[in-house]
Amino acid sequence: MVFFVAFTGYFIWACVHYGYKGGPFEYTWCDGFGFLCVLYFFIAFGYFYNYVWCPYIKKPFYNQIVDPTAKNLRQIFEQKLYRWISWIAVLAIIAAFVIYDTWEEPDRLVSAGGLVVFLILGFLLSNNRTKINWRTIFSGLVLQFIFGLFTLRWDTGRAMFQCAGDKVTIFLGYAVEGSKFVYGEYLVDDLKIFAFKAISTIYFLGFMINILYHLGIMQKIILNLGLLLQGVMGTSICESVNAAANIFLGQSEAPLLLKPYLKDLTGSELHSVMTNGFASVSGTVLAAYIDFGANAAHLITASVMAAPAGLMYSKLMLPEEEETVLNEETIGMAESEYSSVLDAASQGACQATQIVLGIIANLIAFIATVYFINGVLGWMGMLVGFTGPEEIWSVELLMGYIFMPVSFLLGVPWDECQTVGKLIGLKTMVNEFAAFQQFKDADISPRSRIITTFALCGFANPGSMGVMISALSTLIPHKTGLVTQHVVRAFVSGTIVCFTTACIAGMLSSSESTI
Repeated sequence: MVFFVAFTGYFIWACVHYGYKGGPFEYTWCDGFGFLCVLYFFIAFGYFYNYVWCPYIKKPFYNQIVDPTAKNLRQIFEQKLYRWISWIAVLAIIAAFVIYDTWEEPDRLVSAGGLVVFLILGFLLSNNRTKINWRTIFSGLVLQFIFGLFTLRWDTGRAMFQCAGDKVTIFLGYAVEGSKFVYGEYLVDDLKIFAFKAISTIYFLGFMINILYHLGIMQKIILNLGLLLQGVMGTSICESVNAAANIFLGQSEAPLLLKPYLKDLTGSELHSVMTNGFASVSGTVLAAYIDFGANAAHLITASVMAAPAGLMYSKLMLPEEEETVLNEETIGMAESEYSSVLDAASQGACQATQIVLGIIANLIAFIATVYFINGVLGWMGMLVGFTGPEEIWSVELLMGYIFMPVSFLLGVPWDECQTVGKLIGLKTMVNEFAAFQQFKDADISPRSRIITTFALCGFANPGSMGVMISALSTLIPHKTGLVTQHVVRAFVSGTIVCFTTACIAGMLSSSESTI
């Protein structure tokens, strides 16, 4: 509260100063005074929600207005006929919009067809098709489409996410100053060595995230996002909170928010936790991808879209068959284990070392393995006459051919499918770092670059499977068997989730798209 009062005083001071300068108000909501107004609005809304709305207004408002209305709506939608009519109507509207929007560029409909193919594949791979909750599937699709439409087609929405992406880039860029102090400008600015520049931002982000955890700010943000997903999609509170957490955190960090409750998760909920971990990336590695040439706004959009998409596809592949025991009343966010803000900050920076070392170790080991396999394949190809620059056998060449059909289904033009397929293959068989490293110099069109960014934006790779098994087995050792039983299915789900978000990006991105 002290912070809010102080910030309000500063905001009033800035308003007076801006008014004193005179002149017309410039529309600079992403910078300067305009951005301060936006920032103050969100902070004021957060304080109002937590200290006024929740304690005094929320309960009577829901009891007198929301609950009676919701009861009437539930009575209507409990009838399957009305429920199916409403969902079919929504999907028909979306289909009509897509057809109208792609009328002059019918090639974009390939992405729509690809989305259908991936959904049919998930249905065929489902372990119990009769238990699928179609509300979750339909709402997940609609949410993905709305997020994509909001950010890729609406100028204001695109500007908002571009602004958010720029602010993330600026924020993470401050870590470079600390890196230059430790390693020197030559290694960081001139040589731009990956381990000394991009990876070093993880220390800074770990430092800041731990502070937000200790103050309880991050938990409230994630819990509210989780409740929103639960209300729309009908998923359980735990898997919804985890999906929201994966927008910001990695596959091993997000489950920590639910550590006291992981032991009570059903097999389907556990599968959902793993799927969302594989289908998204954490904020700690965004700077590395940006440094490799990925668009910050697209990365953030892909992370947001992966939350409902991961829940949707997880419930398609492994529907809930058990009774969940956790709900909003029985769950609470984990308390901070640190004694002070300084303790949380220093521990966050120190704990980031494990992430950094893990990334470096996996990159060295997996890339070395790829080069080893390439050496063997090149030697084998040479013995049968494949010696030209474009003919040498390699993992990249092989994966380029294997994932060419997948790239085509995403909406990539056929003459670029081998290049994009090679990147997808690297991401799937090695990791997304190796893929984004080559993504920077890939000779593909702007639209294909957008699609590829979405397809690569996920942790689904063999190394991450080991990380997932290790993290969850440590947190819930008595469920190690369940984790290993579902991890491969979750890996496949997470991989395809990235493809579904890429399909939507392909549907909504025209050939003239440049961001």
